[in-house]
Amino acid sequence: MISCFHAIVLGAVQGLAEFLPISSSAHLVLLPWLLKWRDPGLAFDVALHLGTLLALLIYYREEWIAMARSIGGGRPAERRLLQLIITASIPGAIIGLAFEKQAETTFRSPLLIAIAMAVLAILLWLFDKLAPQKRTMSDMTYLDALAIGFSQALAIIPGVSRSGATITMARAVRVERGDSANFSFLMATPIIAGAGLVEARTLVHEGLDWSVGLGFISAALFGLMAIAFLIRYVRTRNYVVFAVYRLLVAALVIAIFFARG
Repeated sequence: MISCFHAIVLGAVQGLAEFLPISSSAHLVLLPWLLKWRDPGLAFDVALHLGTLLALLIYYREEWIAMARSIGGGRPAERRLLQLIITASIPGAIIGLAFEKQAETTFRSPLLIAIAMAVLAILLWLFDKLAPQKRTMSDMTYLDALAIGFSQALAIIPGVSRSGATITMARAVRVERGDSANFSFLMATPIIAGAGLVEARTLVHEGLDWSVGLGFISAALFGLMAIAFLIRYVRTRNYVVFAVYRLLVAALVIAIFFARG
């Protein structure tokens, strides 16, 4: 069990970094590494992801209700969006299951995380700067969705960032900034839900305590704030500030890594 303070901080980090394109997995690995906090355990990690899932379901509740209704003959636009999300979710599900063990061990090296942070920062800056904003979600093709889905699969490496990779690819196929974020968050919902359900048994086996509950609530609240903030922010601004932040974090981690030997 970790302290209540640590639980709230880690929940806030998960909620913010899951939806801002800065990599929640990287921050959850790097923060305890930098501050020498002990590992809170898998059950706590599961609770944080379920908290961000709750944030997604609350923010996009109307969209998901509309897509659910479209299955029985609702509007074609909502049904097509659901089909795009399903298409985009397939690569991440397959690759996530194939490399699950590596994600929990090999891929958690601070140096690898720093490199991933830097590479994605450059790609995010490049595509966001060069790609025109000519398309919306309604203009996306199934090939676009599949490409964005493959980019999401790369987020199995901490430091890549699920939202960062999918937003970057969406911008690469010329989807405007706001809809790049919206599609990224909508397609994250089934992936996070699936992973949460697979690992939910851990909560039962390891048991629940105050730290798990606080982490869940903190992740949900800060996740909801992060979604709302980013959608408003990119209506009038670009993603450059997040690319710069990623480069600064990468430089700091590399410096500390070699300083510690």
